[in-house]
Amino acid sequence: MRIGLISDTHIPESFPDLFPQIIDGFRNVDVILHAGDLHQLDVVDQLNELAPIYVARGNGDEGSGGRIPVPEDDRIKEAWLLEWEGVTIGMTHYVPIPEAPPKLTISRWVARFFPEKTPDVIIYGDTHVESIGTVDNILCINPGSATFPHNLSAQLGTIGFLDIQDGQVDASIWQLLEHGIEPFDWERWR
Repeated sequence: MRIGLISDTHIPESFPDLFPQIIDGFRNVDVILHAGDLHQLDVVDQLNELAPIYVARGNGDEGSGGRIPVPEDDRIKEAWLLEWEGVTIGMTHYVPIPEAPPKLTISRWVARFFPEKTPDVIIYGDTHVESIGTVDNILCINPGSATFPHNLSAQLGTIGFLDIQDGQVDASIWQLLEHGIEPFDWERWR
């Protein structure tokens, strides 16, 4: 199973529409997880044409900064707890990484958003900085921003993939290029 990961698209604030590289990259995924701050329901509809989509409502989707709030939709919730092939995936827009104990910790976020079961994987956004790491035995993945990488000016950003096979997960981040995508160069941003 291949899951497309995307966050912080900020459409139309960043660009009028999703980059075609995103559409091409997600053409063969089984499902898409958008970790919030889409700002426009059209983004959900466009990605939903490619695969079923689940969206975490971001702070920018609430209408902050004078934006129009993203309307209620069954595909958008504050947090999702999903399971595929024996892997439990939680998703919410913001996760306290890095942690700032005692209040801003992964364990407190899990208790707040996923009280029924601790996820194996958490997908989040908000920071616009791509990240793959493990906290409290939970694989935490931020695909970064597709349009405002590292909170810089509007430009080609990043997306991610989560591949699940036989209960094993493999996460990757991909850079959007002028023509296509390529594996993210982690050394470039260190």
